[in-house]
Amino acid sequence: MSTPTGPASGLPVRMPRPRQPGRHRRPEPLVAPEGAPALVLAVPGAPSSTTRSLADEVVSIARSELPGLDARIGYLDGDDEEFPSLQSVLAHAGEERTARFEQARAAGVDAKEPDGPVAVVVPLLAGPDSALLRRIRQAVMDSRVAAELTDVLGPHPLLAEALHVRLSEAGLARADRARLFTVATAADGIILASVGGDEAVQAAGITGMLLAARLAVPVMAAALDQEGSIASVAEQLRGSGSRQLALAPYLIGPEIDASLIEEAAKEADCSAAEALGPYPAIGKLALAKYTTALGIAPQQAQSSPVR
Repeated sequence: MSTPTGPASGLPVRMPRPRQPGRHRRPEPLVAPEGAPALVLAVPGAPSSTTRSLADEVVSIARSELPGLDARIGYLDGDDEEFPSLQSVLAHAGEERTARFEQARAAGVDAKEPDGPVAVVVPLLAGPDSALLRRIRQAVMDSRVAAELTDVLGPHPLLAEALHVRLSEAGLARADRARLFTVATAADGIILASVGGDEAVQAAGITGMLLAARLAVPVMAAALDQEGSIASVAEQLRGSGSRQLALAPYLIGPEIDASLIEEAAKEADCSAAEALGPYPAIGKLALAKYTTALGIAPQQAQSSPVR
C-alpha cells in the first residue's frame, strides 16, 4: 500500500532504467533542427491524382523518418491551383521564412536574421535526366530564393531492392535466393529501362549490377527514349543464352507516360514489372539527400539483406 510520500515501507521502489553506455546504446531519435530548410520534392511529368498520391506517400515516409520535417511538393508542370508549381512552392517557402522573422522582431524577440537555404530541392528521379534537371534548376532560379538542388536518388542498393520487389510482385523473379523456391515465370535476363540517354543508362547499369547479384541473372540497362535501345539489349541478352526476359522500369513513374513501358515490353517481346512508385526506399532516399545537403547525421538507409 502506498502513502502520500511514496510506497509503503518494505515495498520495492521502481527505479528508472539507466542509459545503456557504450557502442550498443540505442541512438537518440533524430529530429529536424528548428528553422531547418524545407525539403521540396520536385515532381516531374504531367500532374494527376495518381502522381499526387505517389508524392504524398514519399513525403509521408520522409516525415516519419525525421519528425518535425517541413516537407513540401512542387510539380515541374504544375498549374499553381490544384498542383502547385515548383517555382511557387519555393517562393512561398521564402515568403513564410521572412514573415516569421519579421513577426518575431515585431514581438520584441531578439531573432537572428535567417540565412542559408530556404529549401533543399530533391528531384523525384531514380537516375539522371539532363533535360528534366535543367528545367528543375531553372525553376529554382526563377523562384528567386536561396535553395539547394540535390542529386537524383540513384544509383543506390535500395533501388536494386525496390526493383527486385517489383519484379517478384509481377511473378518475374524469385522473392528470395532459396534454390528450393521456384517461379515458373521467373526471368533469366532483365532489361533495366531508364530515361535520360546515355548518362542515365550508365547510372542504371550500376544499380543493375546490384540487381544482378540479388537475382543471379544477367541485367542490362537500356534507354526508353532512344530508338532501338530496348530491342538491341533484348537481342544481346538472348544471344548470351537468356530465353525468358523481363523489363524492369528504372523509374519512379511520373517522369514518363506509362504507355512507353508497355510499348517497350512489346518491342522486347517480354513482360514488364511496375515502376518503382512509392516504394518505402524512395522516401528514405529523398530524406537522405536532404540530410546530406544540410550535414545532418541521419540513420543510414540500408537495403534488406539478400536471403
